[in-house]
Amino acid sequence: MVITILAAGTRGDVQPYIALGIELKKTGHNVRIATFKNFENFVKGYNLEFYPIRGDVSRVALSESTRDARQADNPLKLVLGFNRLKSYVFDLQEDFFDACTGSDAIVYHPGVPIGYFAAQYLKIPSILATPFPMTPTMDYPALMFYDTVRLGRGYNFVTHKILEQVMWLSSSSAVKEFWKKKFGHGPEDFACPFGKQNTRINPTVISCSNYVFPRPNDWSEYVYNTGYWFLDEEVDWNPSSDLLDFMQRGTPPIYVGFGSLGESSQAVQTTELVIEALKRSGQRGILATGWSGMSKVDSIPEEFFILESAPHSWLFPRMAAVVHHGGAGTTAAGLRAGIPSIIIPHSNDQFAWGRRVFELGVGSRPIPRRKLMAEKLAEAIKFVSAKEIKDAAKDLGLKIQSENGAETAAKIIGNCLEHKAAG
Repeated sequence: MVITILAAGTRGDVQPYIALGIELKKTGHNVRIATFKNFENFVKGYNLEFYPIRGDVSRVALSESTRDARQADNPLKLVLGFNRLKSYVFDLQEDFFDACTGSDAIVYHPGVPIGYFAAQYLKIPSILATPFPMTPTMDYPALMFYDTVRLGRGYNFVTHKILEQVMWLSSSSAVKEFWKKKFGHGPEDFACPFGKQNTRINPTVISCSNYVFPRPNDWSEYVYNTGYWFLDEEVDWNPSSDLLDFMQRGTPPIYVGFGSLGESSQAVQTTELVIEALKRSGQRGILATGWSGMSKVDSIPEEFFILESAPHSWLFPRMAAVVHHGGAGTTAAGLRAGIPSIIIPHSNDQFAWGRRVFELGVGSRPIPRRKLMAEKLAEAIKFVSAKEIKDAAKDLGLKIQSENGAETAAKIIGNCLEHKAAG
């Protein structure tokens, strides 16, 4: 059967869906991934069919509107940021809809809800595939509210409903306008689709570990916390001789990187701050520059190595600890590696991952970027160097490695298709 996966976002956002696509292909299905043109070689490199979505994700990601949404540090700012993204979202609907032609099932990221309505129109299963838990529960607050006040189980449930609506409002008007343009009317039963993804034919699969957020008992049996969907990229990747030489010269270093976040105007200052913190704690370090978070400096001490990029699956298990912004994918990679984490949240769900890592006993208290100082970072590094933190991180890493999340999600989707065919 033909399974179309609608994926949105940057490379890190798309990566888990490629991992899922690989596992679906292993079970005999034809897999088509619809995402931005930037990722054509990335997708085809894993022998998956690629359907191009118009636009340059790097240009959109660096736009002022996207930056406002990505750097929101409270729910209200997130709503306002998403509202300004609507002009970008409208142009994508036609491509995502056309990508579904000829499909037997549609798997969609919550940022591409047209996948649900396309599946209803084609009378085929839809599978909501989320990179974080977003199904309402009373057990814990939604990620955007996780690091705020705790007001009880009822409040927890309401925060999830709010987050669902925020996600839905970011593209609902674009979906409706496209549908009217194509069919002369809006979609049937037009409303937020996420709460409808809780049946055997229309399930939800979540790329998250049950050892990080245990599956709540108040979820439908057709909402699955499968474990993380990891894509190991190191197969064809070779480290430079300089990097290997640095690794072999001394004790395992500490990784520091903030991905695509951070202000370029502060990059040198941030780099110098990180170097000072590592010196204070007596640690070697690998500093990943990313898009703008840190920068090369004029003179770098021999205990430090400036790195543009490397696969987390290769690099992290070789580190003593990881310091990063707390993106969902980077957090998962750090936990899987079985080493302590220090999270410096900049915005959005990063505060939640920072708090959760500390609650699990596998990292320090998070240090918000606006409060980052060399002294605080040095203290956090010393904190995670304790034996109990390192042992807890190692234990959690082994548990996460045992989950095989992408394989589990692929089996669930396969069962969904078999049930549809039998019905």
